[in-house]
Amino acid sequence: MKLLEERIRRDGIVRDGDVLKVDSFLNHQMDVALFNEMGREFERLFHGCGVNKILTIEASGIGVACVTAQYFGCPVVFAKKSKTKNLAPDVWTSKVYSFTHDRVYDIIVSRAFLGPEDRVLLLDDFLANGEALKGLIDIVDQSGAALVGAAICVEKAFQPGGDKLRSEGIRVESLARIKSMSAENGIEFC
Repeated sequence: MKLLEERIRRDGIVRDGDVLKVDSFLNHQMDVALFNEMGREFERLFHGCGVNKILTIEASGIGVACVTAQYFGCPVVFAKKSKTKNLAPDVWTSKVYSFTHDRVYDIIVSRAFLGPEDRVLLLDDFLANGEALKGLIDIVDQSGAALVGAAICVEKAFQPGGDKLRSEGIRVESLARIKSMSAENGIEFC
């Protein structure tokens, strides 16, 4: 998606350790007009797949997921990273390693919101090693729901996550695929 690639080139900041900061428009401050175009594109890519739930993980994927859900006419469910007092005790859980925070989280989804009748589209802001998606896929599998695919805003294609998931037969559609990036040489897209 050229619009997203242009925005990454203009406002993205490459940091050491394969970190791309896009917090000025994607995952801290949110450009809702950009999200609208991204949501429209995700719906185009997964049109006709019967998506009736979008599943994301807190917190960065929630904004894009909500806008995208308007195009599918379906709810968004987000996996929580901590159990709260008001969360029903009957939950699906999985473990996810976070590259950004360098720790393992238990992710949690109430069983009331995900079950065998659902056709689930996963949505996340970044795909690098695929850890978050593996955890979400595990939750979809536990629930008996059907996995339609994964909608990704930015994929670091030089890291193994996307290729590994695709080799396992999972449909992954990324709006911007980064071939390489460095502070010195900038960002090259696939």
